[in-house]
Amino acid sequence: MDAVFKVWKTSRAAYLKFFENYSLEQLNIVPEGFNNNLIWNIGHIIATHHKLIYIGSSLKGHIPEDIFNKYQSGTRPTSPVSQAEADLLKDLLISQMEPTVNDFQNNIFVTYNERTTGSGFHVTTIREAFEWNNFHEGLHLGYMMSMRKLI
Repeated sequence: MDAVFKVWKTSRAAYLKFFENYSLEQLNIVPEGFNNNLIWNIGHIIATHHKLIYIGSSLKGHIPEDIFNKYQSGTRPTSPVSQAEADLLKDLLISQMEPTVNDFQNNIFVTYNERTTGSGFHVTTIREAFEWNNFHEGLHLGYMMSMRKLI
């Protein structure tokens, strides 16, 4: 699991760079040909991690419910994200990690509710959920790298 967590940390560091390199206005632009924007993708990976790891284990987790509801699969941006919300998402990118790793190390993930993702991957264990999460974050990072060329 050390490698899985190392990949996750590297992924989140890459996401943080978008806050450094783009203004709030740029983060909110939905480029032509896309259904969402840079900031939505950031919120979405936070929400999906929560769904895969915590909801999949029937646990509460570490993100606000309104963030989960706004960015879960099937949603799209409906209005520009405020600076306060952008700051919260930036914080969650990092603050979500330590408690999750601690929760894993403290064996709180006792059961896992099998599910098939929207991409067709069948997740059966917490380890698979962490691995799929990393794959999912890589996909969205790729989308964002394509979007940034249009902003």
